[in-house]
Amino acid sequence: MSREHLQAFCSGFAALNAGNLGQLGQLYHSDMEFRDPLHQLYGLQAMHDYCANLYQNVSSLNFRFHQQDMLDEQRGVLRWTMRFSHPRLAGGQPVEVEGCSFIWLRDGKVYRHIDYYDAGALLYEHIPLLGRIIGWLKRRLA
Repeated sequence: MSREHLQAFCSGFAALNAGNLGQLGQLYHSDMEFRDPLHQLYGLQAMHDYCANLYQNVSSLNFRFHQQDMLDEQRGVLRWTMRFSHPRLAGGQPVEVEGCSFIWLRDGKVYRHIDYYDAGALLYEHIPLLGRIIGWLKRRLA
């Protein structure tokens, strides 16, 4: 794996949208694994279905990659900001969440992808009643 593979993955992933999810097969192996704080998926078809549902439910979604580092011959780490709008979260206003991904590549494609981010900042804090409770808890703990 090379830095060029990481850059190609970031460019391809950032270019995804509801109309070009067929390109997932250029980024991921068919037997890939994806995990984040809210999901665990196995296989390219599960990833395709997840992305299709995601794009169907948001008004906008984009990723900006800030850092791409090789950890060794097979693994890379990516820092990113996701910006999205969902009609039922944050009054439909854009929400930004920072996160990082660890990816494992084989033959230039990702076979394992693990995302780390604050699920509260992504979802829970933007649900009206729950968001107020989480805000109150954060203030109390600070």
